Amino acid sequence: MIQYIYLAVLLPLLGFLINGIFGSRIKNEKVIGIIGSGAIGLSFIVMLGAFFQTLGLPVDQRQNIVKLFTWISAGGLNVGVAYQVDQLSLIMGLIVTGVGFIIHVYSMGYMHGDKSYWRYFAYLNLFIFAMMNLILGDNFVLLFLGWEGVGLCSYLLIGFWYDRKFEKGTTSEAAKKAFVVNRIGDFGFLLGMFLIYLTFGSLNFNDVFSRAVAMPIETSVFTFIALFLFIGATGKSAQIPLFVWLPDAMAGPTPVSALIHAATMVTAGVYMVARCSIIFASAPAIMTLVAVVGLLTAFFAATVGLVQNDIKKVLAYSTISQLGYMFLALGVGAFSAGIFHVMTHAFFKALLFLGAGSVIHSMHDEQDMRKYGGLKKYMPHTYITFVVAALAISGIPPLSGFFSKDEILWKAFSSGGFGYWLVGAFTALMTAFYMFRLVTLTFEGKPRFDEHNVHPHESPKVMTIPLMILAVLSIIGGFIGIPEIFSGEHGNVFENWLAPLFAPAQTKLMTYGNHSAFLEILLMAVSVIGAVCAILFARYVYLKNIRIAGKTVKASKGLYTLLLNKYYIDELYEAVFVKPIGRFSEAFLWKINDNKIIDGAVNGTASLVSVISNNIRKIQTGVAQFYALIMVAGIVAALFWLIISL
Repeated sequence: MIQYIYLAVLLPLLGFLINGIFGSRIKNEKVIGIIGSGAIGLSFIVMLGAFFQTLGLPVDQRQNIVKLFTWISAGGLNVGVAYQVDQLSLIMGLIVTGVGFIIHVYSMGYMHGDKSYWRYFAYLNLFIFAMMNLILGDNFVLLFLGWEGVGLCSYLLIGFWYDRKFEKGTTSEAAKKAFVVNRIGDFGFLLGMFLIYLTFGSLNFNDVFSRAVAMPIETSVFTFIALFLFIGATGKSAQIPLFVWLPDAMAGPTPVSALIHAATMVTAGVYMVARCSIIFASAPAIMTLVAVVGLLTAFFAATVGLVQNDIKKVLAYSTISQLGYMFLALGVGAFSAGIFHVMTHAFFKALLFLGAGSVIHSMHDEQDMRKYGGLKKYMPHTYITFVVAALAISGIPPLSGFFSKDEILWKAFSSGGFGYWLVGAFTALMTAFYMFRLVTLTFEGKPRFDEHNVHPHESPKVMTIPLMILAVLSIIGGFIGIPEIFSGEHGNVFENWLAPLFAPAQTKLMTYGNHSAFLEILLMAVSVIGAVCAILFARYVYLKNIRIAGKTVKASKGLYTLLLNKYYIDELYEAVFVKPIGRFSEAFLWKINDNKIIDGAVNGTASLVSVISNNIRKIQTGVAQFYALIMVAGIVAALFWLIISL
């Protein structure tokens, strides 16, 4: 199946073409949904077959390149359309196609009746096509093609309901914001690619990474390459300072949030850093920067999530926070732990978004949690699966989030020190609190909506069955990464699977500190007990004694307002960057450069030609005698010139 891996990429493209070209003529929604979902389902089967085939190969034969054709051949640059099948690309591919298929099926129910049903599935398929190129490409150019492709699809899907408004304007404005912010990060990524080619003379992964190990290159070169690549990652994966686009991206349909902004696209930066592990390991300063930025992002986003009232905004800031955990893991050299959290996060965060979509669908597009309450009796399946996801993200054993988050915290403590662990553990407590604040306000207590006009109901099976599948994955998904202290001689299966890819990077990094198993279990117990206390406190405050919440808000009105307004970061960016750039663009780029210089040059050329032609035209008098005089004068002048030149 490995030799047919290109089908995993081409099948979503085929689905896009069929629905994109013929979708408007297909009147049956089920046919459109089956085409869109079937393309991703078949792609998942191809990835699954390649995974099992690779699993049966010896460890030293698990990296294979499937080349289709040469794409670019210019001078010393040779880039092919080739796909790399190895442990990392297989894991990411299974996540993208597996979770993607589930979300496609869910969308068949959620988007029922939408006037652009066919266009929605065409965009989703195009996104998967771009994401698979990003994951499977064996060179930076193909990766960047997918990188830009998912950015384009994100723009199209965030602004899908272009005629609707949300709290900050139109969905089109939210899409434009995501597109522009990502372009800032992409500029850094391009600089990194240029520097890679200048340094290594190639953009193929195997060439670059092998030369990075062997070539005696100054650390400063690695530092700049890693810095530029990380700038790209901060844009795509919504890290400080380029995180501002993701909360506004919630303006798109909820399944889009589940697919693009929880399970796949936003993890592209994590994947890229992991793929370039040897480059980052050769730049210790940037590794520290990655860890610090990830930790600060996780903490910052968690504090904002504590007070948000829009159900999707809570999940948006939760996503930013969880991505911060992933970068914390990468920054301390725990590359496998970071990818492990990518996988588990895809399960429970997709489930949370789809569960929120089920609630929004039932509540007639209402997203304010303050207008919910008591929904568990109306939506029992959604409630149960949502609680499973909330427990998983809170790090409660034995759910998947417990294993991946604990692995990150332990590696952060072992390599980064107690400070990393303390901030990470406190962030985990806030995560547990705001998630069960969401659960309590939404599903429990007395209804806070007009029961005479609003009639909540459970979603159809096409939406609830995907929730159940993701709930099962959220429960059992972590057992593949059981910590070594519990798994004995078998070790951490997930880490062992990825170990060969990250071995060159690990040799350049400091080994983790030698700490006792007792200490690891103690820290694990502390984080779990803390999460349980945070859950119980959230339920107490928002279910049994909501007056405490009101008193707390009044007592800390300034802090509450600060968090509710997301630290005024958007307003700060608007004042410092957006408006000055807008004024400069209007005053110089438009009125001077465009109107006077560019248009002036074009219009001036036309005016000059007009003046010259008007004067030349006067020679054409229409009098034959004048033309004869001119001819004679010309002949005389020519003879005179010949005579004097002898």
